[in-house]
Amino acid sequence: MPSLSRRAIVGAFTGLTAGLPVAFRASAAAFDLGPEQPGRLHTTRNEAAIALIPKDFPFVKPGSLTIGNAPSNPPLSAFATDAKTVIGNEPDIALLIAESLGLQLNLTPSAWADWPLGLQSGRFDAVISNVTVTEERKEKFDFSTYRHDVLGFYTANDSDIRSVNEPKDVAGLRIIVSSGTNQEKVLLEWNRLNVAAGLKPVEFQYYQDQALIKLAVASGRADLTFGPNAQGAFAAAVDGKTRLVGTVNGGWPRTADIAVTSRKGSGIAPAFTAAINGLIASGIYIRQLERWNLKAEAIEKSETNPPGLPRT
Repeated sequence: MPSLSRRAIVGAFTGLTAGLPVAFRASAAAFDLGPEQPGRLHTTRNEAAIALIPKDFPFVKPGSLTIGNAPSNPPLSAFATDAKTVIGNEPDIALLIAESLGLQLNLTPSAWADWPLGLQSGRFDAVISNVTVTEERKEKFDFSTYRHDVLGFYTANDSDIRSVNEPKDVAGLRIIVSSGTNQEKVLLEWNRLNVAAGLKPVEFQYYQDQALIKLAVASGRADLTFGPNAQGAFAAAVDGKTRLVGTVNGGWPRTADIAVTSRKGSGIAPAFTAAINGLIASGIYIRQLERWNLKAEAIEKSETNPPGLPRT
């Protein structure tokens, strides 16, 4: 996933909120796109997790946890309205993990394509940047899961569609999806199953322009959009015109998870996993996801190096 420029991210925020009613701007502001982040959650030291940090782990900065992150799309991570502070769910998760481990957070923005080399070269202690666990990546990295990789179906608020849970629920619907993506692959397979069962086929719609996508859904030319849930959740919360009606794991029919990524064999992954499980047990974890409208992506338990998506 490519990184957007700071100017592009700030421009996107402005475009999403400009012209909205004052009351709704207040609702959108609940995302706290400013650099100060007064609503950011905090936690206390997790001594059990701290005890799992290898004594000889070579931290980039002693006393700090240096996390690589690619500011790309809200609400996961993006530059704030000052065009320099990185905000979003990923930086907040990084902060909570650092605090659990008794460390200061040293968040280091980087292009997404550069994270593997940055991690292997010792520029980062770990990466928290929407990295999916795969069997191929597990050969070089260790993982501690903290979020499901989720795709979301969104529809207009006044739509009669109430839920999408399985292939038959999309039969005969007009669905906007991006070409060549994982979500298109899932939808194509669902459509194949439906047609084989004698159900109506999906009408696939493809758009390059976000404004046209919004118009198609609002006008009723399309029934649903299907894509990464995080982006759909952000748009739904900001413009208030769409709602979530169903989610599918990004690895369907397998399970795909997003994880803290560390160097293979460095030994620190169990500490990250314990820290995340402590956050889950305390309730801070789910509150953190709710802060960015990502509750649908919550996991019940963090795992170290779970089965990943297979090689393609």
